[in-house]
Amino acid sequence: MSFISQEKINEIRNSVDIANVISNYISLSPRGKNYFGVCPFHDDSNPSMSVSPERQIYKCFSCGATGTVYKFIMDYENISFMEAVKKVADMAGIPVEIGQARVKKNNHPKLREIYELSLKFYTNNINTAKGKEAKNYLLKRGLNDEVIKNFQIGLALNSHDALTKILLKKYDIKDLLNSSLVAQNDYGYHDIFYGRIMFPLYDLEGNVVGYSGRIYDREDPSKYFNSRETEIFKKGELLYNYHRAKDKARANNQIIVMEGFMDVIRAYTIGYTNVIATMGTAVTKNQANLIKKMAKEIILCFDGDEAGAKATIACADELLALGVTPKIVRLENDLDPDEYIQKYGKAKFDLKLANPLSVMDFKLSYFKKDKDLTSSTDEAKYISSMIEELKKITDDVLKEVTIKKLAEETNVDENFIRQKLEMNKVKVVKKAKPSLTVKLDKYEKAERNLVHYMLRSPEVIKIYNNQITYMPTKEYRLLAREINMFYKENGFISEADLIDYVECDEDILNTIKKINAAALPETYSLQEIEDYAKVIKDYNIKNETARLTKQIEKEIDPLKRAEIAQKIIDLKKECNHV
Repeated sequence: MSFISQEKINEIRNSVDIANVISNYISLSPRGKNYFGVCPFHDDSNPSMSVSPERQIYKCFSCGATGTVYKFIMDYENISFMEAVKKVADMAGIPVEIGQARVKKNNHPKLREIYELSLKFYTNNINTAKGKEAKNYLLKRGLNDEVIKNFQIGLALNSHDALTKILLKKYDIKDLLNSSLVAQNDYGYHDIFYGRIMFPLYDLEGNVVGYSGRIYDREDPSKYFNSRETEIFKKGELLYNYHRAKDKARANNQIIVMEGFMDVIRAYTIGYTNVIATMGTAVTKNQANLIKKMAKEIILCFDGDEAGAKATIACADELLALGVTPKIVRLENDLDPDEYIQKYGKAKFDLKLANPLSVMDFKLSYFKKDKDLTSSTDEAKYISSMIEELKKITDDVLKEVTIKKLAEETNVDENFIRQKLEMNKVKVVKKAKPSLTVKLDKYEKAERNLVHYMLRSPEVIKIYNNQITYMPTKEYRLLAREINMFYKENGFISEADLIDYVECDEDILNTIKKINAAALPETYSLQEIEDYAKVIKDYNIKNETARLTKQIEKEIDPLKRAEIAQKIIDLKKECNHV
């Protein structure tokens, strides 16, 4: 696997016009030196995204989204940084083999190594004599050798410390305890999983980060046992099978969302490769954003029971809040997709997916259930519920069709329903729109503005190094440090280059996003920079004086008290000169 230098990454980015690339995804219109378009990263009704060919960055004045052409493609297509680099290289006609550009920050390499070794251990076990019973269990359930291999299904041996013994030879016990694979009791260290078929759970890049272990040879009330969350395993940020399904989903422009990993694996056995699972948890906004970016057509095929119906509504609502209208497949007899396919076969499941319900037809059915529409009370509850659901719809055609259906089955005038919806619009307009603008005190304002100009000028970086070197606020301090490091390494500063340089550090990127949201002027005067520096120095001096004053109150040694007192006097003199 080849290594791509930072210089090559910059060269690839600079070989294309960011406005030309982004115009492949959204419509852009020229306005002065920049281009403007509707931001795809929030529910934007007015063009609020500015694209600057000169600076090679984009920024949204509404939601604050900021970045280079790489960041735009990463977020729009929900792909990794290196995948975005490869896409841009292809656009520019630059041949490149994608490897790792650099080690990601906070990537927890030890944990990842531990999980890779555990995966090799489990997948090897299932192909040994000790794994024969588990393998036969899977084969009887219709999972052949190809499926077992593709999904890396393995086996935790019926031993309390088989994996622990292997891991202890190579890794520190602290790392093992943090991995959720090893635990400690009064008798020592032991495996978390034993005597279970192991289904790996992956992050978005396809790295194993957790497991679901299933009992196969005995009765147990806890049929499945899942890894607890760790630094690399956050359920609300992941989607099962995402790394396998993303390309197929984009090619088909369709993604099928299920609840459990066994549903996905079962669907795979009958040819559905554009399937992901939410892992049975409530869908988060983060997951909904991932789903939104995978394909235009989204089909929710959750379990057929009441819990599945509620989960369907919850997931649909998260997607509707993002302006996405999913379709719904409901399975009869309370079956989940795994059970349904096994019971009725591929042909019947194909038919289900080929004829999904609209999200509003599903809601009409769901909210009508258990209600007697001859009862005025029940009918009123049903109508009120559906009006609330209609408020979530941005698809005008679907909204109009649903209004007609609701009016017909309840004999309520369509205009009455529309009036109720219009009343809601008035209320929304009256609500104060959340603002990204936060009132800052003079110290934080000086920090923010100074860092803003450090991103644009070596002159300001030098003033910072000569006069300040320390920002009181952590987020600005960390960004100033990164700017300094970049400048020392490269001899120049470029906001676009810096964004790619710190692409793995979300905290730094969020600080840049916050600064850009302030829409500060691009030019500055030297006096303005000097004033910012004075304000920050004043804060640092006062802060240090306060610290020393507390220290002198606790000090009992007369000589040390005198030393501290002199430091305070010197600081006050310096403060008077600031």
